[in-house]
Amino acid sequence: MGLDVPHKLKRGNNLCGQHFRQEWDGSVEMDTLNAALVVVGGLVLLLGFFSAYIKNRSVLSLPLLALLLGLLLGPGLNVLDPAEWGHQETILEEAARLTLAIGLMAVALRLPRAYLKRHWRALLVLLGLVMPLMWIASGLLTYLLLDVPILLALLIGAVITPTDPVVASSLVSGEAAKDTLPDDDRHLLSAESGINDGLAYLLVLLPILLLLNSTGTALEHWLSMTLVREIIGGVMVGIAAGYGAGRLLEWCEHRRLIEQPSFLSTTIALALLVLGGAKLLGTNGVLAVFVAGIAFDQVVGGGERAQEHKVQESVNQFFSLPIFTLFGLMAPVQEWLDLGWPLLVLGLGVLLFRRLPFVFLARRALPQLPRRRDLLFLGWFGPVGVSAMFYAMLALRKTQEPVVWVVSSLVILASIVAHGLSATPFVKWYGRQTAAQEGVQSPRH
Repeated sequence: MGLDVPHKLKRGNNLCGQHFRQEWDGSVEMDTLNAALVVVGGLVLLLGFFSAYIKNRSVLSLPLLALLLGLLLGPGLNVLDPAEWGHQETILEEAARLTLAIGLMAVALRLPRAYLKRHWRALLVLLGLVMPLMWIASGLLTYLLLDVPILLALLIGAVITPTDPVVASSLVSGEAAKDTLPDDDRHLLSAESGINDGLAYLLVLLPILLLLNSTGTALEHWLSMTLVREIIGGVMVGIAAGYGAGRLLEWCEHRRLIEQPSFLSTTIALALLVLGGAKLLGTNGVLAVFVAGIAFDQVVGGGERAQEHKVQESVNQFFSLPIFTLFGLMAPVQEWLDLGWPLLVLGLGVLLFRRLPFVFLARRALPQLPRRRDLLFLGWFGPVGVSAMFYAMLALRKTQEPVVWVVSSLVILASIVAHGLSATPFVKWYGRQTAAQEGVQSPRH
């Protein structure tokens, strides 16, 4: 049984409401701009003061708090309306793209050197087996619970498939997580989220092309342009840019031409350079940034960079908070209510069945996760976040199907709430289980 999609969500409407049809006219009300600056600046400042407490002791995560603020000031009190700022589809898509670039660079720099080379088998299982199964499961749940065509359901499933590196970073980078969770657990989640954000483009583009073209034309374009030019080309651009920037940094450091604090600005600039350059070359910028970060770190990484990486992580953490507030401001609350209980059931179903069963299914191929609680960690903490925002806006722009945004945004909300509330309790539970096991295994004196 499905649910008829309300007429207001049918093809042709722009982002599920009249207020999304406004185009950028080149001007922004100064009061609105100043109010937005106050919100963003105050948010980053306030959460920065309490970041250690929030990440290590509070059940509320930083992304969740930022999202709740957006919901309060937008749909709740109607204090800020992004429709006054310009074309909202473009604003959210580009903001998500920039946030992903900074986040992916931070993930790449956080991974140990040669990590991908040492753990390629586990990553191949997660990307080649678990990820496609996540796509199919999410698409089938959408198809069964909502009255949408199968290709549209698979498109929604593809949008919410990638594990978000920005939300994942907030879950694994706190001191409590570092002290309690094994490095293999945290690094594997980070590496997977970094790679599958780019590879998800393949899954998103396939149903889009099939919706807009004949099957033969769609498959030809998908193989020649999407796979070869955009994905493989993005990898090559990332390798060249990251390796070249690393060698240049080494050359400048050897000749004392660079100040040490410039390392941070170098990595941020590299992320933005690759993101824009890859786009101009017609390749996948999201994947290119992560690959560039890996290549860069292979050249200049190591223990001596630990402090710089810590600073980079802090910049990523607070650069990413505004995107969740923006998401809250733009949340289609009324459209969620129009779709009703099947949408809520879909959100719960995606959280439970999109990822967790398939990680346990692949457990024999994941020797890095020897215990059930390690599989539970990797299976449960596969958050849906900024990458889904980016792909939802891309899909909406290309297909003009507002239901993609409505459904994806509800799943994003459900993921941020569920994973944000469960992160600290899970870390504490994991620590108790580890302590209990070590107590049993240790000899009594």
